[in-house]
Amino acid sequence: MPLSNPEPRRPIHQRTIQCAGYLRSDRLWDIEAMLTDTKGYAIQSDFRRVEAGQPFHQMSIRLSVDDELIIRDVEAVIDAAPHKVCPSITPNFQRLLGLRIGGGFLREARKHLGGVNGCAHLVELLGPIATAAMQTIFPIRGRPKGEEIMAPPMQIGGCHALAATSEVVAKYWPFFHQKSATAL
Repeated sequence: MPLSNPEPRRPIHQRTIQCAGYLRSDRLWDIEAMLTDTKGYAIQSDFRRVEAGQPFHQMSIRLSVDDELIIRDVEAVIDAAPHKVCPSITPNFQRLLGLRIGGGFLREARKHLGGVNGCAHLVELLGPIATAAMQTIFPIRGRPKGEEIMAPPMQIGGCHALAATSEVVAKYWPFFHQKSATAL
């Protein structure tokens, strides 16, 4: 069901995040994310004028990972930013090399790229890109090597539909389904 009709309004800010996952010919996985911010009005930054509806921010990152979700290559670009100096930070994203997407990934990434060591917008993309990596790889390859088979899939408990007591978990992961307390 869509949202109800809003009161009359005018656009001020729109953020769009797009993610996509690909299987490469060399059997690595490319996971890409792009963040675009637009304004409903023209704005002058410290070095350029941005017209209404044109990208104020436009930034992309590609992580190339193996089946174990280890980052093997990184490319970060800033095509539009409010400050001329912004694109100069993209080489720092090489600090992600060797990290594994999984529990603690975002915390570890922020250690390397937090504050003045990174770009807040590109770092923000690491959450959606991690989710996109799992959505891309797990259905094709399954869980990364080394993770116990008897451990519940990491999706369980991630949202209402995937609660351990839900019908979705009962259907797709019956071994990990739990009866609800009210059903006892």
